[in-house]
Amino acid sequence: MPIDPQTAVYNLMQDDPHMIAAAVLKGKEIVYSTDNWDISADIGRVISSWIGQSAQFIMMSGVKYSVLQCEPERLIATNLRGEGSIVCAKDEEFKVIIYLEPDGYAPGAAMDVQKVLGTMSSKGAYIAEDAQMGQKAQNMGGSATASAGVSTVSVDPQLKGEIQAFLDWIKDAEGLAGYISYYLQQNNTQIIAELSKIYQELRTIFGV
Repeated sequence: MPIDPQTAVYNLMQDDPHMIAAAVLKGKEIVYSTDNWDISADIGRVISSWIGQSAQFIMMSGVKYSVLQCEPERLIATNLRGEGSIVCAKDEEFKVIIYLEPDGYAPGAAMDVQKVLGTMSSKGAYIAEDAQMGQKAQNMGGSATASAGVSTVSVDPQLKGEIQAFLDWIKDAEGLAGYISYYLQQNNTQIIAELSKIYQELRTIFGV
């Protein structure tokens, strides 16, 4: 059962304390926002910039944020003077926009925001995705087990959605590679060190 926007935002901010303000939209209407953030005067222009996918920056509460990534389903922009970042994600029903404090990690926050959308959706996006993956498995001969009457292991559809979003982000030319290039250029030692750890962990997991 879908959860309401206020609960979704609460869960999101509990998981990442660097998210200190948030708003949820349905269309262009703000259906929920935290008490510490009023973006009503800016949201129209931000949504237009997002739809256009060509803006180099957005303005929010008088602060300029340079756009790092702008795609139909997500928008990430950061203030180059260290005043935090704006992270947005949307599906067919909702848009979630959060303000991330300067110490926050925007790519990770974007993944979290996209995940929370699935908990609010009433349109069954994950079910459709599950059905699609089942069809792919059938095309590859994966239906043999089912036809033999053997029960298959059920994987959490939300987990599948999270993994698919992660894969899409990796394959996106403006996704993982773009962020790594950005932080290398910024000589961000903290992020670079964490990336090195993750790289080693992935090699260990896959035995390469």
